[in-house]
Amino acid sequence: MLAWGVDFTTAELRTGVRQTDGFTCGPTVAMVASALLDPQYADGVADYGAEQHRIHEAANRIWPRKLGTTPWGVAATISRHTAELGTRYGWRRFRGRNDRLSDVTAAVDTGWPVAMLVGQGVPRHWVLITAHPQETVLRCFEPGSGQVREVTLEEIQQHRIPRLGFPRAYALVLPTG
Repeated sequence: MLAWGVDFTTAELRTGVRQTDGFTCGPTVAMVASALLDPQYADGVADYGAEQHRIHEAANRIWPRKLGTTPWGVAATISRHTAELGTRYGWRRFRGRNDRLSDVTAAVDTGWPVAMLVGQGVPRHWVLITAHPQETVLRCFEPGSGQVREVTLEEIQQHRIPRLGFPRAYALVLPTG
């Protein structure tokens, strides 16, 4: 259970962890992933909104913040909290209908959350895959609503994931080793 009262294994949310505006979904996802992996960091975050904006500024030194957060920015932010664990995060493109997502399920099954960039036509929203409770189901934190939602692997592969805000996956940020 995350120090803020989020239990992703049961899809229970007992706190108001949400993105603060239309541009901080990436920083919110990076913040929650970092908190899941680094309890000391989680204990030190008192103001979620201020932390989202701090992360957004740090992750987007050159990229315009109004365009969101890049996959490499999300990966770098999470990696700051996993380097001590001997793991870095990287990103890859979603491979479309033939993407088996086996690296995603393997990561989540071993306790490593995976960020996923979704959109419609263009990439525009980040969510965080936190659990794999059934063979074909993934549990995702959706920062716009602050809710945990379930989607199937097939829904992701078939570009039918509107419960996450948008139907199509574009990129994944996951541990690389």
